[in-house]
Amino acid sequence: MVERLVPDELWELFQRVVPEVPSRPQGGGRRRHGDREVLAAIVFVATSGCTWQQVPTASFGPSGATAHRRFTEWTKARVWAKLHRLVLDELGSRGELDWSRCAIDSVNMRALKRGSLTGPNPVDRGKYGSKIHLITERTGLPLSVGISGANTHDSQALIPLMKGIPPIRSRRGPRRRRPHKLHADKGYDYNHLRRWLAGRGIRHRIARKGVETSQRLGRHRWTIERTMAWLAGCRRLHRRYERKADHFLAFTSIACTLICYRRLTK
Repeated sequence: MVERLVPDELWELFQRVVPEVPSRPQGGGRRRHGDREVLAAIVFVATSGCTWQQVPTASFGPSGATAHRRFTEWTKARVWAKLHRLVLDELGSRGELDWSRCAIDSVNMRALKRGSLTGPNPVDRGKYGSKIHLITERTGLPLSVGISGANTHDSQALIPLMKGIPPIRSRRGPRRRRPHKLHADKGYDYNHLRRWLAGRGIRHRIARKGVETSQRLGRHRWTIERTMAWLAGCRRLHRRYERKADHFLAFTSIACTLICYRRLTK
């Protein structure tokens, strides 16, 4: 199961971003579980949606407590964001990223334990929840991801998400981080956002409130809707169980990494 959840190519990429194992100058103690086995347990929790206590020790070796402790250490070291960027670099170097147009959208989910970056959801009877904001390239691969409270307006996430796109390798030429065009729905219909995009040389196609429907825009935005469905394949994101926003964002980054990695291995 370890090799199935963490194939050799993914493990090689992970080794480039994982922190070095801390030394034990005093000697003794229990043998540290291998990082690959722990990573497989974390991916299992992310994809199956089980709790840390339900991790099958017989299949992986480390217990759920060990996997959660290592998950916390790696989250503080920003390992998941680095891994996502590394996979994007590999895709970019192979010419698998299409920068001709990008799309932005968000999805809400309920926060069962509340915690940081949660808020009353205006479309879910005021129940507390969080929102995942996402930018994808033309074929639906996630480039930038962020989270906020469910009561945060979508328009507030556009600029941070665009700034959050890392410089990604290209098959030819310098690294890229700006698309030619951005598609968005009416939630982003604000003149200051249009001016901000135009000032950076990014063409925009944002639906206008009370003027046009979103049907024609959907011809290009369906890819991000499909990506949202791919995120739902990471069952840990069906509900937010983490009190800490960093941990919830970590699972979101893991889901984005797995989506990009599947394209890498096609």
